[in-house]
Amino acid sequence: MDKEQLNSVIEKHHRWLNNEEGGERADLRSANLSSANLSSADLRYADLRSANLRYADLRSANLRYADLSSADLRSANLSSADLSSANLSSANLRSADLSSADLRSATGNMKEIKSIFIEQYPIAYTYDYLQVGCERHPIIDWWDFTDKRILEMDGKTALKFWRKWKSHIQEAIDLSPATKSEPME
Repeated sequence: MDKEQLNSVIEKHHRWLNNEEGGERADLRSANLSSANLSSADLRYADLRSANLRYADLRSANLRYADLSSADLRSANLSSADLSSANLSSANLRSADLSSADLRSATGNMKEIKSIFIEQYPIAYTYDYLQVGCERHPIIDWWDFTDKRILEMDGKTALKFWRKWKSHIQEAIDLSPATKSEPME
């Protein structure tokens, strides 16, 4: 797909998101978008199943609710991307940069991004980071958080949840760690 075609799809998608005339949901299934510059693109709800996004620049892209299942995201830059509620099942994220990506309620690929849903909090984790609800911190920090710090996150609900589930979450991560995704240089 050339740049002009891609810009047209994104423009129509933007109109679709805003319920404007001429709008159409982005259907980029199996599209070759390798090395595409999609930084800050609003691709909420886009269909990117099996798309080739190798080396794509998706920094700060809004990919909420996007279907990225089976997409090739090897070496893609997803730093600060909003992947909340995105479907990443079977996506190839090898060497993808996931630093500061929002993984809230994302369905992980069960390699570089793993997801667990327990009671009211969706949980996603990478090799280095754990996101519980909207709180994302290095995994090592979570184990040292005091009750006071957890209370600051979401009050008594969070504290009750954390006291009940912390050891189980820790065990799940220890038994099934996420694969390290080396960021691209």
